[in-house]
Amino acid sequence: MRGYSMHKDDYRKRLAKIEGQVRGVQRMIDEDTYCVDILTQIASVSKALQGVGLGLLDEHLRHCVMQAAAADHADGESKISEAVQAVERLLRA
Repeated sequence: MRGYSMHKDDYRKRLAKIEGQVRGVQRMIDEDTYCVDILTQIASVSKALQGVGLGLLDEHLRHCVMQAAAADHADGESKISEAVQAVERLLRA
């Protein structure tokens, strides 16, 4: 079982809301909305996606990494390295 499994419905709802925001941005472009207003909405979508990413990372650390570290030190180290790489990808995005 994945660390986020207990909160899947919450993540689905948040992603559906983000999907709606993206459709709103598309509509704004179709309607020739002022550029700065579109950029504001894009920043909002980006922030929302980062929130989902951080939530998943938190659950990964608390569930997958802790479980691996408790079972086997080497596996725990591997999961920590994997998590660090995931954080690096989130920060580059």
